[in-house]
Amino acid sequence: MHIIKLNAIDSTNSFLRQLSLSKSLDDFTVVTTAHQTKGRGQVGTQWQSEASKNLMFSVFKTIGALEVSAHFYISMAVSLAVFKALESLQLKQLKIKWPNDILSEQHKICGILIENVIKNNAIQSSIIGIGLNVNQTNFTDLPKASSIKNLTGKEHHIETLLESILTELKYFFNLLDTKKFDTLHEAYISNLYRIHKPSTFKDAQGNQFSGFIKGVDKCGLLQVEIEGQQIKTFDLKDISLLS
Repeated sequence: MHIIKLNAIDSTNSFLRQLSLSKSLDDFTVVTTAHQTKGRGQVGTQWQSEASKNLMFSVFKTIGALEVSAHFYISMAVSLAVFKALESLQLKQLKIKWPNDILSEQHKICGILIENVIKNNAIQSSIIGIGLNVNQTNFTDLPKASSIKNLTGKEHHIETLLESILTELKYFFNLLDTKKFDTLHEAYISNLYRIHKPSTFKDAQGNQFSGFIKGVDKCGLLQVEIEGQQIKTFDLKDISLLS
């Protein structure tokens, strides 16, 4: 495993993507930084992080011709890897919020951004960005965000957390490589935030409605039962979970 350590960079995902265009990268090439100035989140959002307080890194992963329709299994594998790595820290109410945020006590502590390289209608490789709030304590204008330190009352070693997550990534990507799709799906659903609980959602037009999360299909669409009606599926851009 090749690890590139940077003091500061705009985005580890962007750095790794540019590097992959200029040279052939080994599987599990990792770029980590103490300070990320323009970190990116889901749907064009920006990931804010205080310098040297958190774990920010990206991983280049060869996939091996996974069908594009099965892309969400990559997200399952990554979110499960982070989830399992954090379980030993005794974080309360640790859950995966669809599609791949990690929550503890209903606060977001980790975000994941996955960018796939597609050729001939198959995923050849992925660049996986992970931002984990570790020792930062102040989150201005981010009421839903928190950190491992805030939730446990303890400082944590960032390098140790990196090693733990990388170990789990290898395990869960082995499940993906060996087509253990059902195993990944079952583990993901069993740790999904608000599964089978009454929840409030907002659609793309700003309308709020109630429903029950029933699951996630293989394409990554959220399955919601709306007021006893039939189950409807939603993409990330079409729905947000409020509570």
